[in-house]
Amino acid sequence: MPHEQVLEAVIFDWAGTVVDFGSFAPTQVLLDVFAAQGVAVSMAEARVPMGLAKWDHIQALGHLPSVAARWRARFGRDMDAADVDALYDKFMPLQVARVAAYSAPIPGAIDTVNALRARGLKIGSCSGYPRVVMDALLPHAAALGYAPDYTVAADDLPAGGRPGPWMALANVLALAIGDVRHCVKVDDTEPGIAEGLRAGMWTVGLSASGNAVGLSAEDWQALDPAQQAARRAPAEAMLRAAGAHYVIDTLADLPAVLDAIEARLAAGERP
Repeated sequence: MPHEQVLEAVIFDWAGTVVDFGSFAPTQVLLDVFAAQGVAVSMAEARVPMGLAKWDHIQALGHLPSVAARWRARFGRDMDAADVDALYDKFMPLQVARVAAYSAPIPGAIDTVNALRARGLKIGSCSGYPRVVMDALLPHAAALGYAPDYTVAADDLPAGGRPGPWMALANVLALAIGDVRHCVKVDDTEPGIAEGLRAGMWTVGLSASGNAVGLSAEDWQALDPAQQAARRAPAEAMLRAAGAHYVIDTLADLPAVLDAIEARLAAGERP
């Protein structure tokens, strides 16, 4: 028998969750911005701080020991806040210009979102992208069939972004959710899982479509099951260590997880 509807909303991340399989839009632009300064950064390094607001992401990337060593070799000193400001100022127009090109919907994501709406769930969203990038991404996503009920950008709130709970809680306020325990936060990064947990929500991590695997949809599908398992395992371990209640490959697997959460809520469990 179906369980009585208790869940009220699902709050989605953007890149690596609903759009941009492998989360390439933020990472590739970061590589280009650092390269223009004469400092090489690998894709793997650029992915380490993923989920943070982009200024914080750039700062964290510059503080990775390997990148910091290259920065010192290039400039004779450590990166400081003024350097982060300068990199951010170069990053933003590139990110705005390119975000749509990288942000195709993840296979199955829009069908899942539509199925959740049919269940009566509200659809919230938040992102490590600042508002200027979201303003470019939102109409592109809407034209492709994805228009959440509410979106919070990383620089919308005075309190800040992830791993704090504030963007998730801003969705609770805007969507008039009666109980944070009736919300599910879905994300592909550690800061995004921390955000949901700190907001008192159920959390679902996405391994295959996200930043940790970091492959395009085509490259992921080209792997055989054993290769997929090998790439999935560290991503799943990272998300579980971050505290995710569930870890799935992509949003196509989410409806069954929501059924399980409904059953746990009906049994008196809480996140």
